[in-house]
Amino acid sequence: MRYSGGWMVLADDRILEYIREEGSGRPTEMQESGYVRYSKQYISTRCKKLSDHGLLDDLGNGVYVITERGERYLDGEIDTSEDSPDEVESVFEGESKSGENHEQV
Repeated sequence: MRYSGGWMVLADDRILEYIREEGSGRPTEMQESGYVRYSKQYISTRCKKLSDHGLLDDLGNGVYVITERGERYLDGEIDTSEDSPDEVESVFEGESKSGENHEQV
């Protein structure tokens, strides 16, 4: 399960999925692929927003790569809400989604 912040839109998941699969991406490539069915300009705007929130890295010349934080979001390990801590708590008390124990001893 993914925990998307209120600032995110449906296109963001598609963009992140595309870039994870391809290794990198440009808005033009994403639009032409048919996987991200939005205009190049809209994809570019969303890539900048994802970069601002640490889910993508802008390498310049319109090329983006996914960050570790972006990977963790896609895997459901973090919550991208601006007022939430990154780590998603497990249903088991004191254990994060990744299974690490965070209880103080």
